Amino acid sequence: MSQLPPCPQCQSPFAYEDGAQLVCPECGHEWQPGAEAAAESSREIRDSAGSVLQDGDTVTVIKDLKVKGSSLVVKIGTKVKNIRLVDGDHDIDCKIDGFGAMKLKSEFVKKV
Repeated sequence: MSQLPPCPQCQSPFAYEDGAQLVCPECGHEWQPGAEAAAESSREIRDSAGSVLQDGDTVTVIKDLKVKGSSLVVKIGTKVKNIRLVDGDHDIDCKIDGFGAMKLKSEFVKKV
């Protein structure tokens, strides 16, 4: 018997095949085998100029950004080194000198 992957939602090891799909009997989730790997590999995050961003890139802020919950402002032209791409609305995780750890939207940065 072949080894089937666990359910991507509840991690149940009891998934079974139903035609071309896999089904989880515990949570009822249905998925295509290998669909998660294809979705992850096709994920591209682009900056404001359309350049593809990668982990470890250096970017520049293209607009003054107010820091929520404080009176600080990240000024235009601020360089941000060694970014990390994450899922979500704010898709860049980084540390900015003088501000600390922050999340940025890729539409407000440009790759250096």
